[in-house]
Amino acid sequence: MLAFSALVAGSFSLGGMMANDIAPDAFTAMRFWLAAVFVGVLAWQRGALAPANFVAPWRYGVLGGLFGLYFVLMFEGLRTAPPVSAAAVFTLVPLMAAGFAYLLLRQVLTGRMALALAIGGIGALWVIFRGDPGAALAFDVGRGEAIYFIGCISHAIYTPMVRRLNRGESAVTFTFGTVVAGGILLGIYAWPALRQVDLAALPTRVWVTLFYTAFFATAVTVILLQFATLRLPSAKVMAYTYLTPSWVIIWEIALGNGVPAGIILGGVALTMLALFLLLRDDAERKVQKRTA
Repeated sequence: MLAFSALVAGSFSLGGMMANDIAPDAFTAMRFWLAAVFVGVLAWQRGALAPANFVAPWRYGVLGGLFGLYFVLMFEGLRTAPPVSAAAVFTLVPLMAAGFAYLLLRQVLTGRMALALAIGGIGALWVIFRGDPGAALAFDVGRGEAIYFIGCISHAIYTPMVRRLNRGESAVTFTFGTVVAGGILLGIYAWPALRQVDLAALPTRVWVTLFYTAFFATAVTVILLQFATLRLPSAKVMAYTYLTPSWVIIWEIALGNGVPAGIILGGVALTMLALFLLLRDDAERKVQKRTA
């Protein structure tokens, strides 16, 4: 999940650079098709493409639809919302995931997990608003942030649905089914926009973002997310997204968009404390199992 948060953060910075160069639904469909190729090769090498692994294909349609909706609305939101502001909205996913996990899986937050979520949320907001209370009080949710928030609801539902719908398939198999189903649904929905795309005229930044998001931020992160979701409670999985604003700032620095003020390091420290509480909870459970 640490790797997941770092790779996801790159989507915000790169996506913000090219969001107005291509229709979000067309871009997301192309992204899913390319990701399906990457994951399909990996699944074929591992012998994970047996027909028996794809029973009840409607499950992949549900997951692919949820994930596809999230990415379409993410890039639509990034047309007007700056990357760091969008990351602020993304930090709402863990709490929403906890609520949906209770409804779908009856997973209940422990006191330590609830404390970690609260500390992580405060730390993330600290990073987002760069330690400026005035900026936080003056926060005005724009159209882009509102659109992306709807996408984040879809992401929050997706997380517990992975565990609810999985029937023992490996993460690679489940990922391949998800991206193929998502690519089919997006292809149907985005067909009018896809017909208008002039591939030869697309800027280089679109192709770079397409490859990055298809391979690293789709194929790799979906595998990481599904691997973690099958082993950790949904709220704990999504708690790692509190690190995303910090990673976004690092990406922005790497892309030459400025260095943040030192005061935001306090927020980074709080997100680290939240993760420490979560990891400590895991360590204590392992000790209890060994002594039982």
